[in-house]
Amino acid sequence: MPSYNPPLRDMQFLMHEVFKVTETYQQIPKYAEVDADTINAVVEEAGKFAANVAFPLNISGDEEGCTLNKETHEVTTPKGFKQAYAQFIEGGWPALSCDPEYGGQGLPFVLNSALYEMLNSANQAWTMYPGLSHGAYEALHAYGTPEQKKIYLGKLTSGEWTGTMCLTEPHCGTDLGMLRTKAEPQADGSYKITGNKIFISAGEHDFTSNIVHLVLARLPDAPVGSKGISLFVVPKFKVKADGSLGERNPIFCGALEHKMGIHGNATAQINIDGAIGTLVGEPNKGLQAMFVMMNAARLGVGNQSLGLTEVAYQNALAYAKDRLQMRSLSGVKAKDKPADPIIVHPDVRRMLLTAKAYAEGGRALSTFCGLLLDKELHHPDEKVRKDSGELVALLTPIVKAFITDNGWTATTLSQQVFGGHGFIKEWGMEQFVRDARINMIYEGTNGIQALDLLGRKILGNQGATLKKFGKLIAQLVEEEGVNEKMSEFITPIAVLGEQMTKFTTEIGFKGMQNPDEVGAAAVDYLRVAGHLVFGYLFARMAQVALREIAAGNADPFYLGKLQTARFYFAKLFPETATLMRTARAGSQSLMDSDAALA
Repeated sequence: MPSYNPPLRDMQFLMHEVFKVTETYQQIPKYAEVDADTINAVVEEAGKFAANVAFPLNISGDEEGCTLNKETHEVTTPKGFKQAYAQFIEGGWPALSCDPEYGGQGLPFVLNSALYEMLNSANQAWTMYPGLSHGAYEALHAYGTPEQKKIYLGKLTSGEWTGTMCLTEPHCGTDLGMLRTKAEPQADGSYKITGNKIFISAGEHDFTSNIVHLVLARLPDAPVGSKGISLFVVPKFKVKADGSLGERNPIFCGALEHKMGIHGNATAQINIDGAIGTLVGEPNKGLQAMFVMMNAARLGVGNQSLGLTEVAYQNALAYAKDRLQMRSLSGVKAKDKPADPIIVHPDVRRMLLTAKAYAEGGRALSTFCGLLLDKELHHPDEKVRKDSGELVALLTPIVKAFITDNGWTATTLSQQVFGGHGFIKEWGMEQFVRDARINMIYEGTNGIQALDLLGRKILGNQGATLKKFGKLIAQLVEEEGVNEKMSEFITPIAVLGEQMTKFTTEIGFKGMQNPDEVGAAAVDYLRVAGHLVFGYLFARMAQVALREIAAGNADPFYLGKLQTARFYFAKLFPETATLMRTARAGSQSLMDSDAALA
């Protein structure tokens, strides 16, 4: 049976020693009283909930799955899931970073990010039920009418109701411009929605009395394509003027998807047969409002794979220390045993350190983005808000794609550490692999994330935002450039930072002549950018570790951090050289392949 220990020490290291979040929060009136003790207490309690409540339901939830009653359209979730959610609400966890105006605790998003990493480690399928509500909350908070906010935000904040995002349809996948769901205006200002949606995570369940669906649909006079999409809030049960529930809205779960992983989450096919909804934001500008939810979801999906990377690594490490197989190539290590533990073998260490590096790099990026979001939303300085928002926009597709690609690699390698036992269900590793696979598809496949990064976030503004991130690297290089002990971390990111300018310009120029060149290079480009970001963050972590060691701090945590950073730069970061070469190879070998693909 697998186990899970919340990585509190690493979280506290990042928040207090690397990013020094409380120094930033002292500049933000809303968070001025959030001190280190408060942060630590919240994270520790969150870890207890994840480890003691959510984690014990992970394997049983996967085995039992969800059940649909086709007559009533109601879904029963696995045993214990509903009760765990009740405890989640009782602890106030849904409200952690929500607006106090609607009953939220108003704590920083960094804490919410830490909470959800641990919940995803413990039980991704369960965590997706409350996790999606945050996106619905953010969209309505940003674009909802005063009446919509009054009706829905308090209930979403408390967790009394949950939310979904109903985007895609059977024929359109990610190409939302093709969607056919219709919205017909009614005399009272509402809309009658009709259509079919698929792949709706947490689309139906027994946790709450109501589910708030955010639905993309077309008005009768809507322009074709993505410019003709509007967003509507369509509750499972209509809501009366006094806030109580009215009659059932005809928005039903028609079927549950049979999936490779996340069996404990109800991935629903939603049939909408004249359900009543209200418009969110302006007509035909639904994608603008939905992107608030989608961006929150993209960061959340990255967090899902981060959580799985961590729990898979923890279990692989424990197994490698205990499992005896063969002798070390450099001589017997466990003389009192018939064989050495497999952790002595170089390739096993390669697999473990890869998973560890991807977990720690992903956690650093997630924490960094959480702090940027806190600044974007609440910092009193307009320039700080603007710069932080631009950096979050740049990093969002990297969080989603790079962390989920790495998560698939890490969970698979962790499974490999177990050998044949990794393929056996009782050890838990094969579930981590299955659950991790969907994350590379959610919220736009990683290929689409790569196009978003290269085409829109970088080439779209001639690399202006990338240059802002480059300034962070330049600042670190200036601080530590003459420090010989930091050279193994500083030199690689300084060199790659310089190469990125030429690399980006070259692809942009080729793309102006042939747009397929951007499509051919995008996935490789995103991984290069991901390593640049991870490299910067590992250099900052190594910087702190070296300072602590130099000051005489004997805590082995710092030496371990330094060794992980060294492994990352020696064994993973050099992937960038190959990626830049394959990106530069262009589109011809891909597009001139009709005979090969006949």
